[in-house]
Amino acid sequence: MGKNKIIFFIIALLFSVSTFGQQTIRIKILNAANKDSLPSSTILIFGKLEKFIADSNGIVELKINGQEKIKAIISYVGFKGKTIIFNAPFTNQIVEIFLELEEESEEEVIIQSTRTSRTIYNTPTRVETIELEEIDEKTNMRPNNVSMLLNESTGIKVQQTSAISGNASIRIQGLDGRYTQLLKDGFANFGNFASGLSILEIPPLDLYQVEIIKGPASTLFGGGAIAGVVNFISKTPKEKTENNIIVNQSNIGQTTGGYFFSKRNKKIGITFLGMVSNQNLYDVDKDDFTELPKSTAITLHPKLFFYINEKTTVIVGNEFSKGKRIGGDVQVIKKRGNSLHQFFEENNSIRNTTSLELQKKLSSQKSLTIKQSISIFDRQIEMPNYYFTGTNYFSFTDISFLSNFSNHSVVAGGNIFYDKSKENENSINERDNANFTAGVYIQDTWDLSEKMKLESGLRFDGTTYTNPIYSNSELFLLPRISLLIKYNNQLSSRIGAGMGYKAPTLFTEQTETMQYRNILQLNNNKSEKSYGGTADINLKSKIGNNIAVSFNQLFFYTKIDRPLLLQNSINYPDCFYFINSYQPVVSLGFETNAKFIYKDNFKLFLGYTFTDANAKYLTDNQFLPLVPKHKLNSALIYEKHEFLKIGLEGYYTGKQYLTSGLQSNDFWEFGFMAEKIWEKFSVYINFENFTNTRQSKYKPVVNGNHAFPTFDEIWTHTEGASINAGIKLRL
Repeated sequence: MGKNKIIFFIIALLFSVSTFGQQTIRIKILNAANKDSLPSSTILIFGKLEKFIADSNGIVELKINGQEKIKAIISYVGFKGKTIIFNAPFTNQIVEIFLELEEESEEEVIIQSTRTSRTIYNTPTRVETIELEEIDEKTNMRPNNVSMLLNESTGIKVQQTSAISGNASIRIQGLDGRYTQLLKDGFANFGNFASGLSILEIPPLDLYQVEIIKGPASTLFGGGAIAGVVNFISKTPKEKTENNIIVNQSNIGQTTGGYFFSKRNKKIGITFLGMVSNQNLYDVDKDDFTELPKSTAITLHPKLFFYINEKTTVIVGNEFSKGKRIGGDVQVIKKRGNSLHQFFEENNSIRNTTSLELQKKLSSQKSLTIKQSISIFDRQIEMPNYYFTGTNYFSFTDISFLSNFSNHSVVAGGNIFYDKSKENENSINERDNANFTAGVYIQDTWDLSEKMKLESGLRFDGTTYTNPIYSNSELFLLPRISLLIKYNNQLSSRIGAGMGYKAPTLFTEQTETMQYRNILQLNNNKSEKSYGGTADINLKSKIGNNIAVSFNQLFFYTKIDRPLLLQNSINYPDCFYFINSYQPVVSLGFETNAKFIYKDNFKLFLGYTFTDANAKYLTDNQFLPLVPKHKLNSALIYEKHEFLKIGLEGYYTGKQYLTSGLQSNDFWEFGFMAEKIWEKFSVYINFENFTNTRQSKYKPVVNGNHAFPTFDEIWTHTEGASINAGIKLRL
């Protein structure tokens, strides 16, 4: 054999050995919760610097040369990493690896409001969630209530209803606050009478999650959920003890202290929330009228969890809150009033809510839930020559069965609402009233395929409204439907529609601004009826290896027939009464949300809301008052987990029509926050509205003299810039 032939033979032999020694491992990476593939997952081989990226089907091919085993780390954003060892001989068949979601991952979020215990990814109803991380950030800004938490979300506005007392309500997609159903852990404990103070009495310190359903959500929650539902979900006890303390101080005179405790063992668990807040009077424009009232508030909320056995849990809770707010003439509040300085508005309230919940697993596929709560809310309003005092009794009972089949989840049940308001002092017209509503419902969530989910519901309600001069009963059949389509792992859309109604009530945003003064009893009024729907498209993707992108585009439409209108009375001068209009209220528009995450540390949020809300009963300008057509939200956050958080926020609000027909100015507001975190404590500082946007810069909010002042509608901040700082302890 010649020399060249020998060399050729050796090369060929080496090539054949190399080819024989090289093998391929095909790995498919999937979500353990729903078996969906995870495209762009990464695999890092121990001892190698190269990183392998999965394709659009979640598949990675590894070329292995003559190794007996390999050790690899498999990871994906939002999921727990997994270390895997592959032993020779390797196979060409696809090896499936399932990744578990991280504890705080968005995809892991279990939605409670739809009662099917599904992840947000597989829920046909469009549900927005505010999760623990964001709740924690907003707690730094306003630890005593949830108003900051909601006001900075697209499509939601916390509307201040009083320039003096600071009362507020929640508007969704431009509609009056009475069309939003507020829940705490699924309990509807906030009656109409309590609406103006409700969100001011919910501290965020014990919240685990907030779920928001925009648009009609009548099936499970009743006809009043016309604009949407906001469900505040509390933390539940874990085996690891949680001891959280927050102390906060602001330059505008607010001092807040809060404590949350949580612990469970095999048979018993407990959570406890205690919150105390004090606000000194604050007069930023030195006009001798308060921008923030002098106030004190206390909240105590213990809950006991009894784990009777593996299938039965009983939860008992009692939430008590008490508040006092007095605003108006600074000299009066300082007890220096005289014949000129005499105007004030004082609000005193006490709320006590007792709740009982039974959770029972009847089998591996069936469960029973029973909820019962009783709430008593007492409120007093005092002004010069005027005194209002009333008590609201609210009872909520709900029984529901959940049955899971191979491709169906069915919720069936019924609930009863009893809402009674009693005015303790007689006025021109006795204004006691009561509403009793009983309803039955059924909801079916149908997995048509892996890519398509359909949720349909039907509710039948009977409601009776009574007062000393009028009684009326009505029946309602309320259908609702939602469809989820997952086009692929990155693109999905939801569409939903439904009907609702709202029983007549004296207690609205408009009458709240009047302290219910000279409001006549309801007489011959009917319930308002609604028709509405939403449709959205959702995109999630990655740009390269370091940037995660999510985009959501939502369109909404709601029509309310027979809306209640407040009119001047001809028979009683300076008095007002409600009538049903023959022309509807229509709100339509869209919301655009985008989120960018760079290397898990930098997060950019952008949101835009367009709202066209019209009252067709108006002759000239039909725009609903205090509804900005354009609103822009933006936030840039840097976070190094358990070490540092820094955030910069900017918000634009467009012009708003006032009741007078005039338009407000548009405005920007900016905020900055920073938090340094150690193992057992953290310190934070927050610069809220540091550009000092406030309404009195454009026009005085208070008109007339000190003895007989009038107040403009509130369309932006009244207090201006503020700085608050605090410390959070984790014992």
